[in-house]
Amino acid sequence: MLNDATLLLDLDGVSVARVERLTDGGRRVHLVTADEAARACPACGVFATRVEGSAVTRPRDLPYGESGLELRWHKRRWWCREAGCPRRSFTEQIPQIPAGARLTARLRGAAGRRIRDAGSMVIPAARDLHLSWPTVMEAFRTQARDVARHLCRRS
Repeated sequence: MLNDATLLLDLDGVSVARVERLTDGGRRVHLVTADEAARACPACGVFATRVEGSAVTRPRDLPYGESGLELRWHKRRWWCREAGCPRRSFTEQIPQIPAGARLTARLRGAAGRRIRDAGSMVIPAARDLHLSWPTVMEAFRTQARDVARHLCRRS
């Protein structure tokens, strides 16, 4: 489902199903999975064919506009039928929003880059992105480790 709202959101792997206006002026964006790879079992990699149920998650993303966006991802719970697989059921996941993640990868990355590249302090970055101090600090540590790994490979 590719539409203008999906292009505007620019979050790979999901599509915008609908948008609703909230009483406080904000918007709630309802997402559905657009990436077929999301139904691959994370344990064995086999593509599931049987839907077991559904789940709705609320991943947080980069601030958008004055009032921001609330995301609601309506995803399916799949049943893995692979005989030797230890995993029986799983929910869809995409690289931008791994299973169990409460933040998108781009929000986490932006938080770390604010400290690493822009020289921002942790508290203002956390305030601007509506995140906690520990979350921003961990994002920065991850960014710093990634840069260190990259530099080590180059030398």
